[in-house]
Amino acid sequence: MALDFNETKARAERGDLSAQYNLAVMYEQGLGVRQRLEQAAYWYLQAALQGDAEAQSNLGVLYDRGHGVPQSYEAAVKWYRLAANQGNPLAQMNLAMMYVNGLGVPVDDSAAVAWYRLAADRGIAAAQSGLAYLYARGRGVPQDWREAAKWYRRAAEQDEPEAQYNLGVLHAAGHGVPCDYVEAYRLLKLSAAKGYRAAVNALYMFTQALPREIVMEGQRRAAESVVPEAPDGLWA
Repeated sequence: MALDFNETKARAERGDLSAQYNLAVMYEQGLGVRQRLEQAAYWYLQAALQGDAEAQSNLGVLYDRGHGVPQSYEAAVKWYRLAANQGNPLAQMNLAMMYVNGLGVPVDDSAAVAWYRLAADRGIAAAQSGLAYLYARGRGVPQDWREAAKWYRRAAEQDEPEAQYNLGVLHAAGHGVPCDYVEAYRLLKLSAAKGYRAAVNALYMFTQALPREIVMEGQRRAAESVVPEAPDGLWA
């Protein structure tokens, strides 16, 4: 049921935590009110100061991107960390990314592995893909193609295009998985269908270089892997 903006605002002004969070979402997404990111940031802050982990995580994103607040990686890290310490998996993933890239904190691959793993274990596909990348590169952990393939696969099964591409590359090279050009083509095809540029380029080269029967089988398997969308109003 849609929230009433005026009622939500009145409750938020009285200090109601859930209303403060909901009002921030309404301002951020333009739900029932004109989108105003500075107001979204203000109300996320009010909820975050009351300890709400989702508000802390979302406020971190706004600081990360400079939406509604001055851009600050240091402030983003502060709020990501508060939310991550409460077990928020998206904040854990984002904090890991900050450690990987040295944004707002010094580069720390071991910390990135730890935070990625927490989010990956909660099923966050981008965190699974990020953890796989660290295993593939030997950053913060001993280089391990099998572990990289395992985590790329978990993310790929959630239709994460970067993971599909990278797992396809591993299958083409036989790193951590059997060399399998049909499976490589299938994964690249799925990733390319989502517009992932590296996969589009690799798929073109594969199509030119591989025997026609491998290409056709890869295309067939990719088509079988696509889950049709549920009709409107229904969940698959």
